Amino acid sequence: QVNLVESGGGSVQAGGSLKLACDANSDIRSPDTMGWYRQAPGNQRQLVATITHDGSSNYADSVKGRFSISRENGKNRIFLQMNSLKPEDTANYICFRTFKTTGSTYWGQGTQVTVSS
Repeated sequence: QVNLVESGGGSVQAGGSLKLACDANSDIRSPDTMGWYRQAPGNQRQLVATITHDGSSNYADSVKGRFSISRENGKNRIFLQMNSLKPEDTANYICFRTFKTTGSTYWGQGTQVTVSS
């Protein structure tokens, strides 16, 4: 069983910053990719950022230069630093983990981010 718990969401004004965290209840030193999706009401789920077990990262074009993903393997956590937030960043941010060997993906419940103009 793999559980992922997100935290750090909240409400900010445009231009502000938030830092999300995702805690995994199992050893994340196994080969994997972790990351964040987001979903706003009425919209499809959008991939925001990913980071592999060896630290390679990728970002959606809409967040490049503003968001930064990182991980602390020893503490089973990943982070999403979000700067220069825009109202269109408003969504439920959901953490995921995909194991390289099995292809299995696990999901958190999400944390809400609301950006007001």
